[in-house]
Amino acid sequence: MKVAVSATGTQLDSEIDPRFGRCAYFLIVETDDMGFEAFSNENVSLGGGAGIQSAQFIASKGAKAVITGNCGPNAVRTLSAAGVELITGQSGSVKEAVNRYKRGELKPSDKPNVSDHFGMGGGRGMGMGRGMGGGRGMGMGRGMGMSDFGRNAAGPVSEEEELDSLKEQALDLKRQMEEIQARIKNLEKKD
Repeated sequence: MKVAVSATGTQLDSEIDPRFGRCAYFLIVETDDMGFEAFSNENVSLGGGAGIQSAQFIASKGAKAVITGNCGPNAVRTLSAAGVELITGQSGSVKEAVNRYKRGELKPSDKPNVSDHFGMGGGRGMGMGRGMGGGRGMGMGRGMGMSDFGRNAAGPVSEEEELDSLKEQALDLKRQMEEIQARIKNLEKKD
């Protein structure tokens, strides 16, 4: 069975990207043998509709389930219409998540866990540049925007939902800091 995972990189040991529609990559993993294909997400920079386009892409690749961190209402509806199971709230490596899925430890959801436009970086975005322009600003921001923070498609979120969301964002930031620190160490070793 094919499972799609939003990822920060192109390998099974890559971390799960917390954003579905605007993730960096999609890994389509065959659960029988852990073979996979990595696809760059062409929808990252769309002004709107990234979740819908990403959901359609996943369905076109034959995936029967999606594992991700966060997913908005439009993507949820599109995945549901395509018969694709959705598992949100996940973190760690792609391989770990697929193995949890195979063991039956992950529970599917039919509800969004963030509002429309969550990953667009508007408002108080906390981007982590991945520039490759030798200091000339050619990076792709990986922001986790919170311009719609505190509401979702169904209206205001409860304090408990807001607390859970904040905790998840704090964990995501911690992982981003760890990635940055590891990258700094690797670059310093090269000097």
